[in-house]
Amino acid sequence: MKILKTMPGIALSMAIAFLALWLESLLPIHVVGASVIAMFIGMTLNYFLKNIDIFNAGAKFTSKKILKFAIILLGLSLNINTIFNVGKMSLVVMVFTLLTCFGGGYFIGKALGLNWKLSNLISAGTGICGGSAIAAIAPTIDAEDNDVAYALSATFLFDMAMILLFPIMGRALGMSNEAFGLWAGTAVNDTSSVVATGYSFSEAAGDFATMVKLTRTLSIIPTVLVFAFVNLRLKRKEACVNGNSDGEIKANFSIKKIFPWFIVGFVAMSAVASLFTIPAEIVSSTKTVSKFLMVAALSAIGLNTSFASMKKSGIRPMVHGFIISALVVVVALVVEIAMGIV
Repeated sequence: MKILKTMPGIALSMAIAFLALWLESLLPIHVVGASVIAMFIGMTLNYFLKNIDIFNAGAKFTSKKILKFAIILLGLSLNINTIFNVGKMSLVVMVFTLLTCFGGGYFIGKALGLNWKLSNLISAGTGICGGSAIAAIAPTIDAEDNDVAYALSATFLFDMAMILLFPIMGRALGMSNEAFGLWAGTAVNDTSSVVATGYSFSEAAGDFATMVKLTRTLSIIPTVLVFAFVNLRLKRKEACVNGNSDGEIKANFSIKKIFPWFIVGFVAMSAVASLFTIPAEIVSSTKTVSKFLMVAALSAIGLNTSFASMKKSGIRPMVHGFIISALVVVVALVVEIAMGIV
């Protein structure tokens, strides 16, 4: 019976995903990804369906369980050997941009009065890989759907601007293909936006930007584990404040319960891709399925989120996203100049 209850919501989420992917394919250039389109369609439908409970169970299942499965499948397209192919050069830049995102994001979030979950989702989306990072970290820290939607919106708006401005700035700075690919791969958020930005400069820049971006995506693994630990500590602290005994705390919170087991699947898939030669057709098909399921999951998050609830947060998350994204662009460029790449 539980499975039957989820079917209407799952079916609606899948239908929105198909529509979003179709709408994305109609765009002459990549300005907005299917994930963002799906989320906003879901939020629009939320206004009309908020009093209809038949879709709730399926939308929740899709936004939690199917999302995790999509992340696992994503691992097959990420070869750990890529790190060695890209080299130490890109890793140095990525270390500085990640420190900027999470270090700077912490203080900016505090200054703007944002809750730690929303602040770090925006930082993760900016520092790692846009929607994929937000989707991977959200269930690990028990983030609200409203926070996920806001974090996606903040990173998406900056990406739209970067797709148009990055090639212009790269040519103005006289960048080589490698230098521009490294800059785009470390400073632009979403994978599809990196691809669009890189190839708009040149094919060689697009190839290198994509490789850098895949390397950057692998930082999802340690980041998720760190946030799982942080969330566990905060839950234990909250339990202590509420007067629970030490025995009750240990019973309620354990590594087994809080550990993001889906990331084990992600690592396993990545290891398979690294150790064995997987036919390109299988990798491509798996990545397509992963993208579709992720779009469906984000449409479900939209179905669970209202514009009214997002409005309560005001413009502060957008300001947070803009400041962090701008800092990453500048830091990545400064590090490249310091290394003599630009």
